[in-house]
Amino acid sequence: MHLTKILETRNRSQSKKQKPKSHWSTFTASPLLVVLAIGSLTATSGQRFYNQPRLDEGTIAPQTIEAPMDATVPDEKRTEERRKAARLGEVKVLKTQEAIDRKIAAELGTLLEVGDEIRREIAPFPFVDRGILSTATQGYLRRAGQQNWEKILQMVNLQVQQNLPLFQLNKSQDKQNVQEFNETAPESRTAEIIPIPIPETPIEIEIEEEQEEEQPSIDAREQRAISELVAYRKKVSAREYGELIERVLEARESYAIAWEMLVSQPEIEGSFVYDASFLELSEEAWEETKIGIETVAERMLAQGISAHFPRENWVRALRLQVRGAVSLEAEPLAIKILQISLQANLVPDPEATKKLAELAAQKVKTVQYSVRSGEIIVSRGQRINRKAFVLLDHFQLSRREIDWRGLIELSCLVTGAVGVVLLVESRFNRNLRKRDHVLLLLLTLTTPLLLTFKIPWTSLPAVGLLAGSFYGSPVGVTVVGLLSALVPFGVEVERIHWLASLAGGLVGSLVASRLRSREELALLGVGVGLTQGAVYFLFSLIVSPTAGIIWYSVLGVAALEAMLGLAWSVVALGLSPYLEHLFDLITPIRLAELANPNRPLLKRLVSEAPGTFQHTMFVTSLAEAAARVLHCNVDLVRTGTLYHDIGKMHDPQGFIENQMGGPNKHDEINDPWVSLDIIKKHVTQGLVMARKHRLPKAIRAFIPEHQGTMSIAYFYYQAKQIAEKEGLTVSEDDFRYDGPIPQSRETGIVMLADSCEAALRSLKDAGQDEALQMVNKILKARWLDNQLAESGIQKEEMPKIAETFVQVWAQYNHKRIAYPKGALKE
Repeated sequence: MHLTKILETRNRSQSKKQKPKSHWSTFTASPLLVVLAIGSLTATSGQRFYNQPRLDEGTIAPQTIEAPMDATVPDEKRTEERRKAARLGEVKVLKTQEAIDRKIAAELGTLLEVGDEIRREIAPFPFVDRGILSTATQGYLRRAGQQNWEKILQMVNLQVQQNLPLFQLNKSQDKQNVQEFNETAPESRTAEIIPIPIPETPIEIEIEEEQEEEQPSIDAREQRAISELVAYRKKVSAREYGELIERVLEARESYAIAWEMLVSQPEIEGSFVYDASFLELSEEAWEETKIGIETVAERMLAQGISAHFPRENWVRALRLQVRGAVSLEAEPLAIKILQISLQANLVPDPEATKKLAELAAQKVKTVQYSVRSGEIIVSRGQRINRKAFVLLDHFQLSRREIDWRGLIELSCLVTGAVGVVLLVESRFNRNLRKRDHVLLLLLTLTTPLLLTFKIPWTSLPAVGLLAGSFYGSPVGVTVVGLLSALVPFGVEVERIHWLASLAGGLVGSLVASRLRSREELALLGVGVGLTQGAVYFLFSLIVSPTAGIIWYSVLGVAALEAMLGLAWSVVALGLSPYLEHLFDLITPIRLAELANPNRPLLKRLVSEAPGTFQHTMFVTSLAEAAARVLHCNVDLVRTGTLYHDIGKMHDPQGFIENQMGGPNKHDEINDPWVSLDIIKKHVTQGLVMARKHRLPKAIRAFIPEHQGTMSIAYFYYQAKQIAEKEGLTVSEDDFRYDGPIPQSRETGIVMLADSCEAALRSLKDAGQDEALQMVNKILKARWLDNQLAESGIQKEEMPKIAETFVQVWAQYNHKRIAYPKGALKE
């Protein structure tokens, strides 16, 4: 009997062969998948290149083209643009704001009041009758400098004293008098303006003729003033002449005060509002100027000044308004005052704009172009406009053909994008399988395919949620970003909707990988929808110059966009369980669901093999802590460890942890080969149970790989003793697990944790040094047995694993407070 079992064991060992790869694996392992991805993405995203018109809008017509028949052709694209513009209120309605008008009126009144204050200091002008002194002379006398004024008096006195005809003085005498006056010491001149007494004896003036050109002469204004004063002096008495001089002095004094006020006025926009010309205006002219300024201001504000209207344009209109409203001499002053006072008073009128937008949207009709047979659509050398292109395209004269150059350029971009995705995968997700590439390809193809069938809803939010949830944020963000950049090259998209969908997709891909339940994923869908709606709303306000006025109209479209983002999230949430099973995916959410103690297999394990369940929980604690230290997939390790020994439920009493101190079943069997079958069956039966309950392949891998090809030493030595008695030999390979050895760091960690669990539990009063020494010994044995050769665990990581196991054991094995006997009795 023993000989038969030895031979059967050897036959089973020799019959073990590596299972051939499935057709699926062979297909995906070939470069054909990469070619398929590039070809399919280029084909679906390059729609505009398949039927590209040579005679497109904006190109030059190579010849004159006539219409072959009468036709009326609708322009759907231009019609939709006009309807959208109408809905967003592209035409802005403005209204004047009364508050700004009142402010402008107040500022204008303040400026005019300043002018009135200055003019109140000036004596009435003309200050004497025009029959005595002309207006020009009166104006000159009140503003002339002190020296000029004294010179005028000097010359008047001189002419009256010599009784000469008006301005018939010898030039030499005239200039000599002027020279004498100029040579008078400044301190000897008086600041008070008084009539200069007439000398009793004539003044002899003799100046050489050659010196005439070197002396200053009297200008025309002074000559006129002197002439008018001399004429008046000869007609009236000295008293009346003195009264005239007093009137002039009063005018000069008030003018000097007004001038000081003029100079001390604050500067506005870098200059003074009122200048010297302002003081020359008569009272009538100033009153007329004020009325004209107020009238022009009312007109300008009534028609409105827009903040977007260039200043130089409305200033030009201002000059035209001022012309004729004030006197010619007052025009510069009036323009300056109005320029300073006036400002934009037009503000948006939301209600009127909304009404206009609604009315415009209702009135928008389909844009149509009519043409008669034989009528020239476009002439040779003429640039093709929108109307000409629509007509040419309708008559199939636009020469549509495949744009091979555009397709080649797009395929190069797609190839680069595929390479970037593969690079990101290798950097952040080295365990990504080939079938996952197929799923990523299918997800990305949904977006251009929807656009191909004229469905205006992009699936970027769903792609981001699914790709981020399945393969992590780096892969999800990369796929969404590259897809959103590539598709617009070959497909026409609505820009604002595309940007909103991109924002929703990025948010979904960034957050989905961190979630651990479907409920959290559903809440994320709400966030995606809100993000998409908010981005659409903001970009609508930015792009449309008037959308901010009727933001409530845009808000309705943005709310619809948010609902669209939420809808795609619901689609992703509904598809994710099916895709997880179909493509055998292990997402954090699925791992969390599988780790739920209420799962059927785990509930059975608790009730049918409680000792194995306790063993599993301790191994889970050890493996999870080590996985965290080695930066492995902690969720995968936790869930995989929970299922690694489910096969023991096929015969719980065959494993010592479930015997609870009762008789050992293997002692009763007393046959190492039968016991070997029982022990090894916990692997094969575990795989059967896992497949029956549709556990992911990554979870099923923990069942055989946590044992690898380790030796079942106890029964091997027992069989060896029996075989020696019968003169036979037993191969150790016959008493090893079938494997495979761990193929990932996660399953390798579980193998080490499972190997150390029983040894650590056996230590009761041992210290950490003793525990660490024992754990290192076990780990070294596994390393020397080549059980970790294909796991990816490095030798230098083994001490970290050992230390972590001992730390977890120490936490489980902590000492407790001994209660007093009296306390226990109570």
